[in-house]
Amino acid sequence: QLEFAESGGGSVQPGGSLRLSCTAKGFTSEWYTMGWYHQAPGKEREGISCISGKEGSSTYYEDSVKGRFTISRDNANNAIYLQMNDLRPEDSGVYYCLAVGLAVGCDKYVLYGATGSKHWGEGTRVTVSA
Repeated sequence: QLEFAESGGGSVQPGGSLRLSCTAKGFTSEWYTMGWYHQAPGKEREGISCISGKEGSSTYYEDSVKGRFTISRDNANNAIYLQMNDLRPEDSGVYYCLAVGLAVGCDKYVLYGATGSKHWGEGTRVTVSA
């Protein structure tokens, strides 16, 4: 059973930073492309970043977070991270991680294709406000 435990969310002022963590449980995530998703209030969940399996040599960022967010992985701890800098009010919402797939690469289409997954965790909430 694939399970995910997200943490690291909180309340910050615009321009602040947060580091989100995701621990995969019930399976070894090392070879999976892993993704981060964002669900803003009143909107659908959408993929914002992913990292390819093993060494994580391939990454993808949605335009709105490119240059501000950095995804990374720690296979020894079965975890992925999302460093979020220069946060904006529109970054507010709940963040989820997901094992997107095996040998699927890493791009917006891969992220979108996984949105029907039944393995979502509870997510971690981020609030950016003055």
